[in-house]
Amino acid sequence: MIDEQQLIEKLQSIERLHAGATTPGERVAAANALERIRQRYAEAAQLDPPVEYQFSLADMWSRRLFVALLRRYDIRPYRYRRQRYTTVMARVPKRFLDEVLWPEFKELSDTLRQYLNEVTERVVSESVFADSSEAEVVRETQKRLTLK
Repeated sequence: MIDEQQLIEKLQSIERLHAGATTPGERVAAANALERIRQRYAEAAQLDPPVEYQFSLADMWSRRLFVALLRRYDIRPYRYRRQRYTTVMARVPKRFLDEVLWPEFKELSDTLRQYLNEVTERVVSESVFADSSEAEVVRETQKRLTLK
């Protein structure tokens, strides 16, 4: 299992990859990677004006990660009154969204979700019950009550 420091290092390496780091010096310097992505954003904004997008994220972990990623690139996240908490609005050039922001978010999100799943599985099996596998699927035979 990956520990927290290894997770942080893996997330940083994903960022460097999406920044287009090509030399060993660039891969080591996270500050350079961030600056390269900001430059890519500025270039994309000149060629392709920012468009308002609505992102509907599945859970609070994804939302937190996405909002942090937007802020990292100086993109203001917001939502309108009465929009769901998991909705995030942002004005982003389409090219930057397609080539940098969304692919990086997906890779970071998948990595973080895998880590959180492993931790949850370990904690539940050690503290609640060892078998935390999915519930079995059965045929419906009688009416059921749903708790809300």
